[in-house]
Amino acid sequence: MNELEGILKIRFDSIEKRIELVLNQLDNQQVNWRPNESSNSIANLIVHMSGNINERIGKGMNEKPYFRNRDEEFGEQFKTKDELIEMILISLHEVKDTLMAMSEKRFSDTKIPDNRDLTNLEIFIQTATHISEHTGQIFYIAKMLKDEDYVTTIVPKQKPKL
Repeated sequence: MNELEGILKIRFDSIEKRIELVLNQLDNQQVNWRPNESSNSIANLIVHMSGNINERIGKGMNEKPYFRNRDEEFGEQFKTKDELIEMILISLHEVKDTLMAMSEKRFSDTKIPDNRDLTNLEIFIQTATHISEHTGQIFYIAKMLKDEDYVTTIVPKQKPKL
């Protein structure tokens, strides 16, 4: 494993762990809550992240059959917390398994997602940044919903000493 592979693996492991920690703080209503009609729920974001991974990694790199309706990912829907955990874990395991099976040559192979030539390495980096962006949105929604009961998934903020 080269250094970049190792860094990406650590990032994907961290994202997986932190999403699961956040989802386990919420109930089914909370993961489906939308602040308004034009905003996404946590369920929308996870369905979207999974769709992106299935399209770019599963279909694009691993040649698995997959049809994606991106617009439906953002429509009103109801998913249980357990369904969402399973969905994101399966998707992230596909990313990590594919990453760990890559040869140096395969990293430089190109694909054409969104009508752009990208190497497999660029797709992994793009996937990591895309997932990180939406993970931040998930944390923000969870923190809004949980308020003081929100348990951070990383370094806790120090409470002021009285």
